[in-house]
Amino acid sequence: MERLSGLDAGLLYSESAAVPLHVCSILELDTSTVPGGYNYERFCAELAKRIPAVPEFRTKLGDSQLNLDHPVWVEDKDFDLSRHVHRVAVPAPGGREELAEVCGQIASTRLDRTKPLWELWVIEGTGEHSLAVMIKVHHAAVDGVSAANLLDQLLDSEPDAPPPDPVPGPGDASRVGIAVDGLVRFLTRPWQLTRAVPVAAAMLAKTVNRAVTGQAMAAPFTAPHTRFNAELTGERCIATVQLNLNDVKKVKNEFGVKVNDVVMALCAGALRGYLSDLGELPDRPLIAVVPASVHGESDRPGRNQISGMFCNLHTDVADPGERLQEIAESDARAKEHSGSLGPTLLIDLAQSISRAGYTWLLGVLSRTPLKGTAIHNAVISNVAGPPTTLYSCGAEVKALYPLGPIFHGSGLNITVMSLADTMNVGIISCPSLVDNLWDLADRFSSELEELVRRC
Repeated sequence: MERLSGLDAGLLYSESAAVPLHVCSILELDTSTVPGGYNYERFCAELAKRIPAVPEFRTKLGDSQLNLDHPVWVEDKDFDLSRHVHRVAVPAPGGREELAEVCGQIASTRLDRTKPLWELWVIEGTGEHSLAVMIKVHHAAVDGVSAANLLDQLLDSEPDAPPPDPVPGPGDASRVGIAVDGLVRFLTRPWQLTRAVPVAAAMLAKTVNRAVTGQAMAAPFTAPHTRFNAELTGERCIATVQLNLNDVKKVKNEFGVKVNDVVMALCAGALRGYLSDLGELPDRPLIAVVPASVHGESDRPGRNQISGMFCNLHTDVADPGERLQEIAESDARAKEHSGSLGPTLLIDLAQSISRAGYTWLLGVLSRTPLKGTAIHNAVISNVAGPPTTLYSCGAEVKALYPLGPIFHGSGLNITVMSLADTMNVGIISCPSLVDNLWDLADRFSSELEELVRRC
């Protein structure tokens, strides 16, 4: 068995009907490359060959009433692929808006916790030789980087590539074994706290010093209030846009910045224009929280290995070129500040919280005004994807749009992933907060075009 880390478990406990905590990917496929032609049965048969290489897809939650610690991952001895793969068709004419409507409905529902925490939806009706696939996995099981690694096991570099080698899972566990191991971990939790408290104190001291010297990242709770900083319903709306990665790199080279700086500038420009046209652009700049992977830097257990930083989007700057340069400078400060705090701070703090502690903490938070408080304005993630063309069960992947979760008080998530020579942007929000998410998505292309003209 594999015990959930404090951070993984926190994501599990935090889930509610209004805040389903899964990460998704929407793949747009060209089925003309499928050897022998596409049909649903053949697609499922090819997918089944790849499941042995993906232990995350074969493990489910295990628990015991006597377990004092977090749940565990155990092998699902009754695994049945048909319980996870679903088939649906978009209504005519099958365009981007119809596809996004179906995907929004899929993203709105929570995963069934009695089986492995994932679903795959085959979405037909998007055109001749065209198919969409939406994959949904609980955030407790994967973070952004591990989700991308999971896709590496499901996708191939050739249309007729053999399936990858099997990967063993975490094994099984009895209820007694789960409870005994949980008791040991519960008794040793105070040691986790003694490790986390000094680190947190040192973090606070470093942050105060950096704030005094002007070298700190943007501060939480300093973000202006926007329509995205409100309480959510369980509904989700989605929009996507695909950009030319070579254009992004051209801007990067011309301005002497990083690709992530260009991504942040595109998000900032799109949000500035969107809110300005609504007459809702704040005078103060928007603040984004940017998750960062610490895979390879952390020796802590758990599937979510993340840190993060607060970044100033400089939406108060009108000129796109100046805004990009301002963002690059503040991003550099934020990255240096976040790095000085250590890669495992968030993981250690979460690990020090017990199961009962999470119950108490979430109960307190549910009775505070934080559901509508602007801690930050959006979550923005940039995940490096494969630089080559990929295939899903023989079909060429033409686009791969990632989608992250949203939260009360933070109802906008923009996640970006590169694929070959494209940059794919997935945007998710709540219909109660935004009327037309496509209006925001379509601004990304014009923002990139403007920056390319500056080159």
